[in-house]
Amino acid sequence: MVRIKICGITNIEDALLSVDLGANALGFIFYKGSKRYIKPDNAQTIISKLPPFVTTVGVFVNQDLDEIRNIKEEVGFDIFQLHGDEPADFCMKLKGKVIKAIRVKDRIDPKEIESYPTQAILFDNYSTEAYGGTGETFGWEILRGFDTSKKIILSGGLTPENVAQAVKIVNPYAVDVSSGVEENPGKKNPDKLKRFIKAVRNET
Repeated sequence: MVRIKICGITNIEDALLSVDLGANALGFIFYKGSKRYIKPDNAQTIISKLPPFVTTVGVFVNQDLDEIRNIKEEVGFDIFQLHGDEPADFCMKLKGKVIKAIRVKDRIDPKEIESYPTQAILFDNYSTEAYGGTGETFGWEILRGFDTSKKIILSGGLTPENVAQAVKIVNPYAVDVSSGVEENPGKKNPDKLKRFIKAVRNET
């Protein structure tokens, strides 16, 4: 079964609806440059109200190690997601599970992927304008049959209309969506959420 992560959560209503519809994980963005930034205390409040067995992910972009650790201690999320240009040795300094995001241009270097001391790699579209959340896809065929020891998380421009095709091509461990199920940045659309999760489940 392909896991589903709903990212860019900013309010309790979207969090609970995502879980009720079948999402496995929720992402909270602590990068102030994001339109979906959430203050740590607000994220902590939301997480405290979630039911058990929901995985929570803290998303960071090129942030200081101490800042990341302090937010982790304050919020209490489960997994770190590094969505910037963090090198492999940076991942090693975090105590806990780490997802490293790779922004795909026109090729993927298997050696680079394997160099990260993480169990999972998230593949997102490369953009010069933003670190994720652009709503733009990349060529999924580049990941068809990709040989890696890492769990593949597919992100970047996924929508209720295209996610089934993406899953069929990539066969990922999980899919990650943010802008594709929104009314506007930081606010999810209930119908899009429902259709996205249904599309994934029907495909798998």
